[in-house]
Amino acid sequence: MSITLYHNPRCSKSRETLQLLRDRGLEPEIVDYLKTPLTFTTLNQILHQLGLEPRQLMRTKEKEYRELGLDNPALTRQDLIRAMIAHPILIERPILLKDGRAALGRPPETVLTIL
Repeated sequence: MSITLYHNPRCSKSRETLQLLRDRGLEPEIVDYLKTPLTFTTLNQILHQLGLEPRQLMRTKEKEYRELGLDNPALTRQDLIRAMIAHPILIERPILLKDGRAALGRPPETVLTIL
């Protein structure tokens, strides 16, 4: 069983999600997405798996969101995904992938729905 966790070790929810998995004997492949940015294709696929639009996966309180004017309704899906790739701090976390399914660990227990 292949499990991938898009993780930010500085985020408490991300750490809680990782611990939740480990408490169940699961050791996911950990991707520190701040150090290893996602590709356009990967992020687009994750959004589809989550059933979310880019803004729904964005951390709108980050200064980059305001500075880049990402609240502009004229921005396309592609524009927003490119911004998230260029500034991965904007991506909400953690995200767990398993068998073509995805879950956002907010709250952490949400990831259990795809296990």
